[in-house]
Amino acid sequence: MSVNVAVVGATGAVGDLIRKVLVERAFPVKTIKFLASEKSAGKTVEFAGKLYTVEPIRAEAFAGVQIVLSSTPSSVSKEFSPIAAKAGAIVIDNSSAWRMDPDCPLVVPEVNGDQLHHIKKGIVANPNCVAIPLCVALKPLHDLGRVKRIVVATYQSSSGKGATGLTDFNAQVAAWGAGKPVPAPTAHKAQLAGNVITLDWTLDPNGFTEEENKVVNETKKIMGDPTIGVCPTCVRVPVKVAHSEAVTVEFHNPVSVADAKAALAKAPGVVFMDETKDGKFPQPLHAEGSDHTFVGRVRQDPSNPNALCLWVVSDNLRKGAATNAVQCAQELVRRGIVK
Repeated sequence: MSVNVAVVGATGAVGDLIRKVLVERAFPVKTIKFLASEKSAGKTVEFAGKLYTVEPIRAEAFAGVQIVLSSTPSSVSKEFSPIAAKAGAIVIDNSSAWRMDPDCPLVVPEVNGDQLHHIKKGIVANPNCVAIPLCVALKPLHDLGRVKRIVVATYQSSSGKGATGLTDFNAQVAAWGAGKPVPAPTAHKAQLAGNVITLDWTLDPNGFTEEENKVVNETKKIMGDPTIGVCPTCVRVPVKVAHSEAVTVEFHNPVSVADAKAALAKAPGVVFMDETKDGKFPQPLHAEGSDHTFVGRVRQDPSNPNALCLWVVSDNLRKGAATNAVQCAQELVRRGIVK
């Protein structure tokens, strides 16, 4: 079957990638329309070799649409995602607005795709770009020994701030590399060229950043276990695309390194790289442009017999946003939820 689709936020970085991923994954599009703010309405975008005029986001635009792929600020999502759902569409929403709503499933298809059968509000939330690859990597290990606690330090790329982040970073790198004064940051909260930033997000009252609290709450919801302990430290690093994560995971039941490697090697969505065999290890350059989650450096925690350490890398714009959303749409069709 083919589906009537609308892409909301079509001119943004994630919206642009959603268009590409829909084509790459041969999503069965019957009709498609592209919506954006009034400022971007009237522009043209390319999809599958054809040009489309971007329409303004308004209630009437959702008539007859079956799946909405939305990438807008939370304030816009809070207004228009319910309107689209009321019009009969299932909305896959990339903002943080609906992630912790108990009536909106928070879905990573490789981990909890069954939650797509429980869409009470017509909205499916697309998780945070750190939580997605973290859960993809942990799911096969959770099945072996049940995750008890996660300690994760992230190495997040400039593109996590969107196009403005990359513009800011590129200007800094050009000046820094040429030995010239580095311009004051505009998107990032400090100089990123030749530096790392631990507070590139809003600081919440509990001392953790907004990003870190997202990782805590969303990981528990995706994994379906609110008892899992999660302690994150999120850091911005001078990399253009792809987020990396250093993960220590403690289990209720022991999981051997050999069993973990075997499970990861056959896990859906995972590219496992075993440095002990061929010297290869996951890097942002491997993940950039890929829809997979790269995992390696699996080793026994020397301080805890029930814990393993691993290294996870994923393209934050693709699997961390656009690709995961399109995969959710594909699952809606495959499972017969959208007909």
